[in-house]
Amino acid sequence: MRQIKLPGDHPPVKAGRIGVLLVNLGTPDGTDFWSMRRYLREFLTDKRVIEWPKALWYPILYGIVLNTRPKKSGKAYEQIWNTERDESPLRTITRSQSDKLATDLAGEDERIIVDWAMRYGNPSIPSRLDHLRAQGCERLLVFPLYPQYSASTTATVNDVVFKELTKLRWQPALRTVPPYHDDPVYIDALANSIETELAGLDFEPETVLASFHGIPQSYFRKGDPYHCHCQKTTRLLRERLGWSSDKLRITFQSRFGPEEWLQPYTDKTVESLAREGMKRIAVLNPGFVADCLETLEEIAGEAGEIFHENGGEKFAHIPCLNDSEEGMRVLRTIVERELSGWV
Repeated sequence: MRQIKLPGDHPPVKAGRIGVLLVNLGTPDGTDFWSMRRYLREFLTDKRVIEWPKALWYPILYGIVLNTRPKKSGKAYEQIWNTERDESPLRTITRSQSDKLATDLAGEDERIIVDWAMRYGNPSIPSRLDHLRAQGCERLLVFPLYPQYSASTTATVNDVVFKELTKLRWQPALRTVPPYHDDPVYIDALANSIETELAGLDFEPETVLASFHGIPQSYFRKGDPYHCHCQKTTRLLRERLGWSSDKLRITFQSRFGPEEWLQPYTDKTVESLAREGMKRIAVLNPGFVADCLETLEEIAGEAGEIFHENGGEKFAHIPCLNDSEEGMRVLRTIVERELSGWV
């Protein structure tokens, strides 16, 4: 580590380190009403997430949504909650990703410090930026954990980071990780994961759905590249697996509110496939780097129920890359590339 010579009467300082901050979407601190309400309030007041004018959205949010949705969401989180640690799976997995990445990078450069944060909830981005600065990080790589770029995910992470830096007199040098929806290491990891998971099933799916989180159509029409990134990821994954468009289909999940969202919808697709006579399907979530409410409860749980209730017989959810060897290879490769010139 670079040594800094200071005058004898200078207060002690730490300097010369390089911070890597992994940032995922967020998590409530608990499944109770008030924990869920705090989380949903922070999430749903983000202008990147809900672009409606406040005069239109806030009466609905504070008058209806924040009085009814916390209880419903809390029950959903209870279905997947990590009771041993008393936290959501997303927090458990993101922490593990950070710890494993720190171990992987420890031998490359002793200056590197890896940390993690959530855009909504805890640990917050400001708190972890403060921690990294206190450890002497003069250079900072921020990694929004979203392979496909959207203003409602990647951009809002960067917004908070940039806003925090405006408060500092002595700012660290800053880099942010770009989307990696078409990165060969990411596509290869997804393909390997699919092949491994399918090989372990007692059936062969007639089709596999690549289900991405949706966004409103209006966001896409305003120029958000997310839909294009999802389409390219799916196309490259088909090519890598040697599958047809019928074997690997793209769908979009988690729509909210009255607007039209990206289509085809995952739940409607699962229902129609079952009603049309398809008996065996599998679903994966390429846009999520860690399993969470949207993958474990909405897909592994709800989508599976929809399929069976409408005549389907065999349903499988393919886990996210999480902190697996394949998943960590993706994160490590991207971080090492983005630190080039610093390390």
